[in-house]
Amino acid sequence: MKYGFDNGKYLKIQSEHIRERIARFGDKLYMEFGGKLFDDYHASRVLPGFQPDSKLKMLTQLKDDTEIIIVISAVDIEKNKVRGDLGITYDMDVLRLRDEFMDRGFAVNSVVITHYNGQGSTDIYREKLEKKGIKVYYHRIIEGYPENVELIDSEDGFGKNDYVVTSKPLVVVTAPGPGSGKMAVCLSQIYQEFQRGTRAGYAKFETFPVWNLPLKHPVNMAYEAATADLADVNMIDPFHLEAYGKTAVNYNRDIEIFPVLDALFKGIYGDNPYKSPTDMGVNMVGFCISDDDVCCNASREEIIRRYYKALCNLAEEKGSEEEVNKLRLLLKQANLSTDYRRVTVAARARKEVNGHNCTAMELPDGTVVTATTSELLGPSAALILNATKHLAGIPHDTKLIPQEMIEPIQKTKVSYLHGHNPRLHTDEVLVALSILSVNDHNCRKALDMLPLLNGCQMHSTSMLSEVDMKVFNRLGVGLTCDPVKKHKG
Repeated sequence: MKYGFDNGKYLKIQSEHIRERIARFGDKLYMEFGGKLFDDYHASRVLPGFQPDSKLKMLTQLKDDTEIIIVISAVDIEKNKVRGDLGITYDMDVLRLRDEFMDRGFAVNSVVITHYNGQGSTDIYREKLEKKGIKVYYHRIIEGYPENVELIDSEDGFGKNDYVVTSKPLVVVTAPGPGSGKMAVCLSQIYQEFQRGTRAGYAKFETFPVWNLPLKHPVNMAYEAATADLADVNMIDPFHLEAYGKTAVNYNRDIEIFPVLDALFKGIYGDNPYKSPTDMGVNMVGFCISDDDVCCNASREEIIRRYYKALCNLAEEKGSEEEVNKLRLLLKQANLSTDYRRVTVAARARKEVNGHNCTAMELPDGTVVTATTSELLGPSAALILNATKHLAGIPHDTKLIPQEMIEPIQKTKVSYLHGHNPRLHTDEVLVALSILSVNDHNCRKALDMLPLLNGCQMHSTSMLSEVDMKVFNRLGVGLTCDPVKKHKG
């Protein structure tokens, strides 16, 4: 993988900047953490070199003074919204996040359920959490939010929300994904703290959009692609432009909410320390890009990847035409087509020749290897073998797994497990390779190449099985699929 981001520099200057922000406020600071705290795979894809747990590493330095609030929207609970990168629902991810934080020694205060309006599914979820000993609070829907500042900043607005009792000077507010209501939780707490005589501040740690990159920079456009289902839009921050005469990039939800925060701070303290939404942030990512071309290329790949994902979701009746149309528009704005991905072109070209489903992968040295469906292997399983053989310098015509070993596996799948597809999946191929590696040098060499697939790009001319998708996801492969369903097997 080519790196375009200096993670070491990022850890240093970002942690210093956060400490400076904490020192600016008095009794307590509520810090909204946007994106993922310790598994930010979107950032690691568009900024090659960024480590998914970078934010958590910085926060660990402040662990003794920190407690965490996890936020989830009642709307997402009701919709069973799923985290695309992990394949689990948001309500399950809340429990996963809590366990992960506690395993690392962090104090997890509670779970706040936002957008509450008496949803039955939410009440059931609250009971489930409370049975596990987890404190749960409700934050209700406020009519006219965020425009009705007078109502929001009153006893009938934030005043109706449950007050979360905290004890540490730094309160980190995080969530399974965007649109959960993290900022509103912070603002509500600031309002409620003031009513109880505590001076509290607010800051935002949001990686994207990157405020000091151009509006239409591929990194920022990739963020729009990642949030296409939320209808987020990157914008020039008008408050920043007016206050400083400088252009900065933010997004619509922060710009819309800024008058609320402005009125809230002025109502409490008589003044607002922030002149713009951009001022609220502590993001230093833009200063740590070491190779802009690498990050631009990775971001273009990500935009196309998101487009294919939306198409596949639509084919499975999980997505919407609106999301697909927004991503099509982003492709046009970025002057991109799916042909930008070499693997897409290669996989489709091979399918055109033999008429079967095909796969293609671009390896670290720039070589594109392809594979097709055979009687023994599916195209994904064959691709794993072709890619690892190339990386290990094993001749292409070398058979790593003998046919006499594959046939009994096929018999078990069809005759005993009553499957319809006898071909081996990727996980089955990797298990077979592992068994053979005890006595076969080439199989050992092929397995040793698996870490080199991290960051490689891949395309399939049909939608892969859940098993195959999980394998490539765990290997760190950037996968796209044509929205063509395969027969079940």
